[in-house]
Amino acid sequence: MEKEKNPYSRQPGKAFWASAVAGRHPFELTEMYTKKFEIGDAPIATAGSCFAQHVGRYIKERNFNFLDEELAPPHLPLQLHSSYGYGLYSARYGNVYTVRQLLQLFQRAFGEYTPVENYWSAKNGYVDPFRPSIEPTPFVSVEEALELQTFHLNRVQKVFEDCRVFIFTLGLTEAWINREDGAVYPVVPGSRAGGIFDASRYVFHNFTYPEIMTDLERFHRCLHTINPECKIILTVSPVSLAATGTANHIVSAAMYSKSVLRAVAGDFATVHQDVDYFPSYDIITSPASLSYHFMPDRRTIAAVGIDMVMEFFFREHFSNEFCAAETEIVSPLPSLHVIFPQADEEEICDEKFFAELMNETIK
Repeated sequence: MEKEKNPYSRQPGKAFWASAVAGRHPFELTEMYTKKFEIGDAPIATAGSCFAQHVGRYIKERNFNFLDEELAPPHLPLQLHSSYGYGLYSARYGNVYTVRQLLQLFQRAFGEYTPVENYWSAKNGYVDPFRPSIEPTPFVSVEEALELQTFHLNRVQKVFEDCRVFIFTLGLTEAWINREDGAVYPVVPGSRAGGIFDASRYVFHNFTYPEIMTDLERFHRCLHTINPECKIILTVSPVSLAATGTANHIVSAAMYSKSVLRAVAGDFATVHQDVDYFPSYDIITSPASLSYHFMPDRRTIAAVGIDMVMEFFFREHFSNEFCAAETEIVSPLPSLHVIFPQADEEEICDEKFFAELMNETIK
């Protein structure tokens, strides 16, 4: 009887660091992603942290079936669309950093959850606490804020009903929560975005693996209750935290946050046939990238990095004839030393308010 071979002898080249990574330039990496299911011409909705804005933009630029249920008014100039939150995602929900925030967005849209606070006061007006930077200036009245909020949630409902592929970019584990009803906000109350900080009313929370996994399971069930055909693609933002509310160094805090999110997303996709994991975080932050995809601040992702991430996605999902001519990006292959390439289009991020608070603290 022939002796069984070592199981690693049957593994492909991509399974070994020596053949898949060592000696290769970051642009020469291959086989980083294999799709679990077909997308075809299905309506695609996007949501998530700041990095998710690039996902939606690239899908639109390649003329795929990007679902936008909250269109800009005709009189608003195109160059102002992103400043007013239009076209960044499939509705004007702004950045959705945590899974709990996503779950509550769904529940609010379908009338399953009504927060005790639905507006904050701000300088010269009022803001929506769940999308405080959706417009460059505050709303002039509470009535305006609430009317636009109601319209927005109606459009969010359409997003979840009409999409057949939902791409969500997990961004953070850290959040600020209303003690009374558990409402999760994208930014700390009392920042320049609006609101007044009150420690008796708001509490910092760093979500754990079990909590995030539970929230994902609940969102998955909720989504399939109203849209059973919808598939989900999860990815993790490679953009590091701008600041931390923990006692840890920002590097350790960011490592915890991204590691937990990466583990949850991967495990969740493993146990659900209709959920896929796309490795944007892995591609950008792995030692194999040599930090080539970061700007000098070592946080902002350069345009070439975003190009590379999205190219892996498009080549796997849309490699047929209707987009093959569009998806070819020829990247230069400079020597293997770290250089700082050009930035991509600026993201609209609520995390900038954390950085501003940090600067105020230092001063």
